[in-house]
Amino acid sequence: MGREDEAVDAMEIDGQRQLVGAPTAVPEGFSADYLRVYYGKLFPYGDFFKWLSYGNGWLPPLSSSVQELVLLLFTDRILLFSDGKHPGCDQSYVGRREFSFTLENDIYLRFQSFDSAAELESSIKEKCPFKIDIGPVYSVDPSKRHAYAQSGNNVFVPVERELIFDIVRNSHFYPLIPLICVHMLTNEQRAAIADYFRGGENTAKKISLTGPVLHPFLARSYTDVLKSFFEDKLLLSQQLFASEDRCQKILDLIPDENVASELHDKLQGNRRSSISKEDVNAARWEQLKTTLQSGKNKGQGLRRCVEEIVFSYTYPRLDMEVSKHMNHLLKAPFCIHPKTGHVCVPIDPNNCDDFDPKAVPTLSKLLGELNAAGFQADSENSK
Repeated sequence: MGREDEAVDAMEIDGQRQLVGAPTAVPEGFSADYLRVYYGKLFPYGDFFKWLSYGNGWLPPLSSSVQELVLLLFTDRILLFSDGKHPGCDQSYVGRREFSFTLENDIYLRFQSFDSAAELESSIKEKCPFKIDIGPVYSVDPSKRHAYAQSGNNVFVPVERELIFDIVRNSHFYPLIPLICVHMLTNEQRAAIADYFRGGENTAKKISLTGPVLHPFLARSYTDVLKSFFEDKLLLSQQLFASEDRCQKILDLIPDENVASELHDKLQGNRRSSISKEDVNAARWEQLKTTLQSGKNKGQGLRRCVEEIVFSYTYPRLDMEVSKHMNHLLKAPFCIHPKTGHVCVPIDPNNCDDFDPKAVPTLSKLLGELNAAGFQADSENSK
């Protein structure tokens, strides 16, 4: 962690001392001044570095009795070592990890590397990066790549990185980046896994479910999650059939123009009926399903059309390049979004449905809490 034993001094942000008489709210926003305070007092350097080390030659500041035997359990490794050493320990491991800093005015510093949490802390405090990204673990120290290149040996290659699934943001999903600690996969193996989770082929209609039967993974996704979510929540909350334009977007997913035209007329007829506004989405969806799944349409390539529509609106779409290539950069936990001021926080996978991306801490809120804590300490000391 950052140095928690440091006293919380009065902060001066944008020329104004924040502890004057009473704590005042820090204005919302993002600035280099805010970042300097955050990096100076709040960024968890120790835990961050420990996570990226995966037990390779780095121990947190524990008592000597605890350090004699430490068992670290990770997703894909169990590491048993005494005093920071174990049979599989690679002392150079974290020093071969790339860090990328984006400074103010979009100045990029790639291939940074650090051998200790103290080095990382010193560099971040000095440079005050607006964005921090994590790269792969390379075969050699990335900061010395030019020296290896001059030797004529092409040894600077990525060898490890977490497996990432970047869910593309659209009108229904907030961006989500699950990180799985599976390091020793080739780019080809990563691509195969990402293709497995992608669903159907990427086409103009977004999803094409091919083959005589659905893959068991897709079938379970549809019956156990997607169908009920689409019909019970998405139809009404997104008003998918409430207007001509929204109806047309769904009709555009039907490959047979004659069937789509027939449905268009039927849906417009529903609009002129006495169906209440609350029920129009469900009624039009039932009409669409009845038409597409009727006997005369089963042999016209429309057998999977209902499922394809549901998948198009509910199944997460992955940024394949993030998953496939080890050298793709990943935004670091606990860095700050430069536009919103939100902190990039890890989430509990067991309670991911409860995660509200709009409720995560903001930079200004954290600094306001620091102000309040400092004011309280000053008040107690003055008694």
